[in-house]
Amino acid sequence: MSLALLPGIPVPISLLPLILPLAGDRVQAGFPSPAEDFNTTRIDLTEQLVRHPQATFLLRVRGDSMKEAGIFDGDRLVVDRAIRPCHGHIVVAVLDGGDFTVKYLHKRAGQVRLRAANPTYPDIVPRDGQVLEIWGVVTSAIKQFKL
Repeated sequence: MSLALLPGIPVPISLLPLILPLAGDRVQAGFPSPAEDFNTTRIDLTEQLVRHPQATFLLRVRGDSMKEAGIFDGDRLVVDRAIRPCHGHIVVAVLDGGDFTVKYLHKRAGQVRLRAANPTYPDIVPRDGQVLEIWGVVTSAIKQFKL
């Protein structure tokens, strides 16, 4: 899976708040519940999604290698470059200065590999002499549905 940006440059997160109404804190995905205690408050999406504004970017996903992690083609990823990448994190990486890719970071016994969340994609294992840069840690995925 590669990440495509239009026109090809990471988009920094705006420092301005994005405040939207929050109608309750949960919605039933099964049987509906009565809405008699329906509360409306407001939340700031920037505050909810961004921990380090100066180091946070949006990237758009292209491909399906992370579908079992709930990340699909067209999703926008919130990527924080200030978070130290650890084993099990979903990361944005670059191998040998090529295209961005998003995968699980797997670090064990001194070995580093990138794992897809789709069994049809092989692991990416850097060979001797290759440069693997972990560009940032994915903190959220934003989905938009067709209307």
